[in-house]
Amino acid sequence: MSEASARRKPTEQPVLLDTELDHLPPELRWREWMVRVEAVIFAASEPVTRSVLAQVVGRNCNLELIIDDLRAELAGRPYELVAVAGGWQHRTKKAFADVIRSAFGTPVGLGSKELSQSEALVLTCIAYFQPITRAELSSFFGKEVSRDLIGVLRAQDLIASGPRSPQPGAPYTYVTTKNFLSQFGLDTLRELPDFEALEDAGLLSKEKLLAGDIPTGLVRGEGDGEEGEPTTGVVEDEAL
Repeated sequence: MSEASARRKPTEQPVLLDTELDHLPPELRWREWMVRVEAVIFAASEPVTRSVLAQVVGRNCNLELIIDDLRAELAGRPYELVAVAGGWQHRTKKAFADVIRSAFGTPVGLGSKELSQSEALVLTCIAYFQPITRAELSSFFGKEVSRDLIGVLRAQDLIASGPRSPQPGAPYTYVTTKNFLSQFGLDTLRELPDFEALEDAGLLSKEKLLAGDIPTGLVRGEGDGEEGEPTTGVVEDEAL
């Protein structure tokens, strides 16, 4: 081996991060875990999962308690830690949505285009009845759901292809995405308003859905908006 090659060859392994911090007293160890978790979440552009955070803390660290302590420290700040899309993320509090909109002129966030009435209705239907085919969506609405409309939702990464349907021809189904959860501030699909409960309470029905009565939380821009996410409105559009 030449001298130059020997110089290029690594001679040391990368220093491993000390996650256990056994040399620190419990109080300082907990504080170090807290700031590590906060730093990772702050640096990330998308929700950070438990498996990622577990890489920077000790084996016996309770991440839920770490998150609780961080949330308590942020109580007076204009942003907070929220559970969304299977992870945690810093988001601006809802109360400051109008302030941010005034400062920047348009909502700050991922920059998604606003949903038309038709797009919002189809997205609502997919969210509640997934996996569902385009033919089933068309049957639900009594008119064809166009490929272009599906393309709009796919382009915004709100829906994706799901498993093939057992129907003749094995058409693709559509399902919502992780980005859908993030856009609407949901941690999991279980946080969607319960459709049957809404029906039993007389608050929602197929007729109301077809009439444009969309469940609260499934139209971006209603109320004061989701924390730190783009608040987009709904444009009236009769055609699907």
